[in-house]
Amino acid sequence: MKVDTKKIALERMHILVGQAVLNARKNPALAQRQAGLAKRISTKYRVKMPYEIRMNFCKKCKMFIVPGMTSRIRLGRSTLKSIRITCSYCNHTYRKVIPARSSKAHSDKVPL
Repeated sequence: MKVDTKKIALERMHILVGQAVLNARKNPALAQRQAGLAKRISTKYRVKMPYEIRMNFCKKCKMFIVPGMTSRIRLGRSTLKSIRITCSYCNHTYRKVIPARSSKAHSDKVPL
């Protein structure tokens, strides 16, 4: 498959998901349709969906979720920092671990 086709498919996926996020509050059915089309484009043209798009889909029910509207976002309070995302369609909860910053990163900063 040509590189141009994959590039166009990736651009179209970004456009569709962006429009789905904007339409999620006013017209949720349209938002689901647009997100579903983006998913179908990725499978048809064998383009891996970027992480920022993939994280908008529930891992259990595969529905399009918009943070704050169709999902609940919570910050973990344990020693392992994480974000807990709960889908409002199926109530499935999954975590995304936030990597800890190393002490070297703090020492690299130049004092003013």
